[in-house]
Amino acid sequence: AYRLKLEGKKAVAVCFFGDGCASTTDFHSGLNFAATLKAPVIFFCRNNGYAISTSVAEQYSGDGIVSRAPGYGMAAIRVDGTDVFAVSAAVREARKYAIEHSAPVLIEAMSYRLGHHSTSDDSLRYRSAKEVQRFTDESDPLSRFQQFLQRHTDISDNELNKIEETEKSGVIDAMRKAEKKSPPSMDALFTDVYHNLPPSLLEQQAQLKAHLEKYPE
Repeated sequence: AYRLKLEGKKAVAVCFFGDGCASTTDFHSGLNFAATLKAPVIFFCRNNGYAISTSVAEQYSGDGIVSRAPGYGMAAIRVDGTDVFAVSAAVREARKYAIEHSAPVLIEAMSYRLGHHSTSDDSLRYRSAKEVQRFTDESDPLSRFQQFLQRHTDISDNELNKIEETEKSGVIDAMRKAEKKSPPSMDALFTDVYHNLPPSLLEQQAQLKAHLEKYPE
């Protein structure tokens, strides 16, 4: 984002994260840097109610994530994260603001994680099936959007099924292509931030190479 500013480009960077990340020091450091440097960046927080197994009730006692923005002198907005039109409008306006003012914007999209956190997670150990079903029935974003299309357009069930199958195939194809790509070089661990590596990273890079030469497996 800061590079975009220095180069005078009419563009923004976007940082996506969850409510759990907002409890880390990196979150606060990132917002503070962006605000003080006047960097055109959108911080998009998907507040889905849980940081793995920790509910938001156990993460903070204040008014969510969006209320933290004023403390950094940032603009912010909270939006219904299950409403595709609301999210689109919020991001569009945030981008416009970030470019016009060369400043960061925080978006808190309120949603709910319907599935498990990962394949190793059993979310029913810390939340009830009734709770999950209630949110599935009331605020599944795909269902809401589908119902909107059915009520306000002439789209047929057959067309909706075709769209769903096309998107599923697209995701699977993208995953297969990604899995065939070669892994990045180990040097990428050190070259993704600095143009000229500082002595500390040069030392770490040399130590890693020596370790891999000694233990190639």
